[in-house]
Amino acid sequence: MVRSTEHTDGHGRTTGSTLSGLAVAVGCLLFLGGFVWAALLYRPYTVPTDSMSPTIEPGARVLAENVDGSRVRRGDVVVFRDTVWGDVPMVKRVAGVGGDTVACCTKGKLTVNGTPVDEPYLQNPKLASPTGFSAKVPAGRLFLLGDHRGDSLDSRSHTTDGDDGAVPREAVLGRVDALAWPMSGIGMLDRADGFAALPGGTSAPGPLRPLTAAVVAGAVLILGGAAYGPLAARRNRAAQAAPVADAERAHG
Repeated sequence: MVRSTEHTDGHGRTTGSTLSGLAVAVGCLLFLGGFVWAALLYRPYTVPTDSMSPTIEPGARVLAENVDGSRVRRGDVVVFRDTVWGDVPMVKRVAGVGGDTVACCTKGKLTVNGTPVDEPYLQNPKLASPTGFSAKVPAGRLFLLGDHRGDSLDSRSHTTDGDDGAVPREAVLGRVDALAWPMSGIGMLDRADGFAALPGGTSAPGPLRPLTAAVVAGAVLILGGAAYGPLAARRNRAAQAAPVADAERAHG
């Protein structure tokens, strides 16, 4: 009887140890793999001004996917650097691409090639710009606007610099996918669906969400696997002790 119980206990310890080790190994793979992959694809930037408020508040930290400017579409929030604008990283929203005519305002809305665009993310959603404008975007360039149109130095302010204030696509450093700071604002950036009906549509989200899920799942597996081994061993010891105690009471 005692030998049989000891065998069962040993088998339980082996099974528990195997499952625990497997969970920790898979967890490490997910956690480290997701973290490293995200670090290769994304770069953090700090937004010092309120030109993108309320979408991105001053001092917020964003995560931008390292994409080529050729992949950028209307509605994307991008990080770019252009010598004409000051040669420092800036964050704006793409309102028009090469060939577009971007204008304001028709019933308070921005128009792209004559099509009104809904922009619920603006500081003032009822007025797309406090000043009227019309710009023809040259090929290979982007017309950029802040979401706080009443306090944003953007393509409207650079129309006299040439190319109607548009910047070259190669000036793009990344496409913003998420807010990383402050804690109250952490999350994925909403897509600009108002541009979806225009030719070319809008960009698909980057892989940040599944990468984050992999990191979180990995952490859970690591912690769960590390805790499972000792718990399984304790349960097996208790299971072994029970019949022995019953036998002692029966003979007592």
